[in-house]
Amino acid sequence: MKMITALIQPEKLESVKKALFDAEVHKMTVTSAHGCGQQKGYEETFRGVISEINLLNKIRIDIAVNEDFVEPTIEAVIGAARTGNIGDGKIFITELKECIRIRTGERGNAAIG
Repeated sequence: MKMITALIQPEKLESVKKALFDAEVHKMTVTSAHGCGQQKGYEETFRGVISEINLLNKIRIDIAVNEDFVEPTIEAVIGAARTGNIGDGKIFITELKECIRIRTGERGNAAIG
C-alpha cells in the first residue's frame, strides 16, 4: 500500500480528477495548500504598496492505493497536470503501513478498496 500525495496547480484539479476517474482511481482527499518552490512567488502592487507574494495557491491530493494502482495513478496525475512550466507541482510516494476502514473495521488492502 502506498500514499500518493500530489501538489498541483488549482486550475488543473478538474482535469486531474477526470484522469484519475478514467484510471479507475475514485478515492481521494483534496485540500487547498499554499507553498513555494522554484517559482519563488511574485510582487504585487496594490494602491502604491508593493507586496511580495511568496506562498502560492496549490491543491494537495492524497490518494491511498494498492500496489497495482501506483503507476496508473502517477501517470494519470502527470498526464493531466503537466504544462511543462515551472510550478506544475510534485508527487510524493510514501509507504502506507496500515489502513483501517472505520465503518467496517477492515484492514490493509481491503480497507483501501
